[in-house]
Amino acid sequence: MGKKGLLERLAEGPVVGDGSYVFTLEKRGYVKGGPWTPEATIENPEGVKQLHREFMWAGADVLQAFTFYSTDDKLHLAGNLEGESVTCHDQNEAACKIVQEVAAEGDDVLICGGCSPTPSYMEGKGKEVVQQEFQKQVEVFSHRKEVDFLLCEFMGHVEECEWAIETMKAAGKPIACTMRIGPKGDQNGVLTGECAVRMAKAGADVVGINCLYDINTSLKTIEIMKTALDGAGLSPYLMTQPLGYHCPEVEDMLEGYFHLPEAPFAMEPRLLTRFDVQKFARAAYELGVRYLGGCCGFEPYHIRALAEELAPERGRLPKASAKHEPWGGALKGSMFEFMRKRAGREHWENLKPALGRPDHPVLQNRLDE
Repeated sequence: MGKKGLLERLAEGPVVGDGSYVFTLEKRGYVKGGPWTPEATIENPEGVKQLHREFMWAGADVLQAFTFYSTDDKLHLAGNLEGESVTCHDQNEAACKIVQEVAAEGDDVLICGGCSPTPSYMEGKGKEVVQQEFQKQVEVFSHRKEVDFLLCEFMGHVEECEWAIETMKAAGKPIACTMRIGPKGDQNGVLTGECAVRMAKAGADVVGINCLYDINTSLKTIEIMKTALDGAGLSPYLMTQPLGYHCPEVEDMLEGYFHLPEAPFAMEPRLLTRFDVQKFARAAYELGVRYLGGCCGFEPYHIRALAEELAPERGRLPKASAKHEPWGGALKGSMFEFMRKRAGREHWENLKPALGRPDHPVLQNRLDE
């Protein structure tokens, strides 16, 4: 019997996605921050494979081919020299081969082909040119039977989502679409609820949000989407892959955490704990979200937290849980008595972690426009 597809799995219960690629690979020395393009699939494939393996070990049901920002127009943007030696087709082919190899090592893991926004849309070049860029992204995925579904992610304009979904339909695979928006709506002023309705009407089987905003803002945003979809009589599956950092200050700003002066290279003090992620997973699931993963800042242990929290619904724990006990339970084996006292839910659920930086603000009082 063949493996179950994305929509069949979502109908049965929650699906756990993977996490951060460009942020994590930049920290590991494989991606250049600024362009954030994925030439590592060609230059350093072992680095990409290792991160895929870590997410899979942590419990991800889906591995996304590392194709973010692989469009030809992005590879040539702002003097990026990568476009002189590699093309979108080259990178997507390499990414598919890498993710297929890793997925074959796992147990029934789905492969996602990812598409991302085009500079051509921002430059006002029109629907035909933009769809040509999406077609270049999709053509590799459409001919590979191992690619189980397509995801259009990090979209700032619902109009571009509609153009992307229209192009992706030709591949004949399930389509997910996520936007980088918060409660205020998209970059063109389209309200959040309307964005969700338009994605669903365009043909997306799964709709939601990713990146730019933290877990609390993401929950507010997905609730707005759900309310609008219910009101329109539409029922796509809901998906959220939020930022891995706390940033409540930017909830009402259109480009989210980009407005923080510490973005992107000094975000670590804001990093979510595994317990933050567990709380988020439960809240999102109860809200009706069935595809849960992470974006920038979501490390493999965050994905493990998602998988562990939803283990009762999924019917299994991730392999990484063999070396981990929930709520610090393994501390019972510490040689220090004061550490052994922390082995339990009460300690970690009620803890308010300190920043450890006496001269730093709790919230940023300077936001860049």
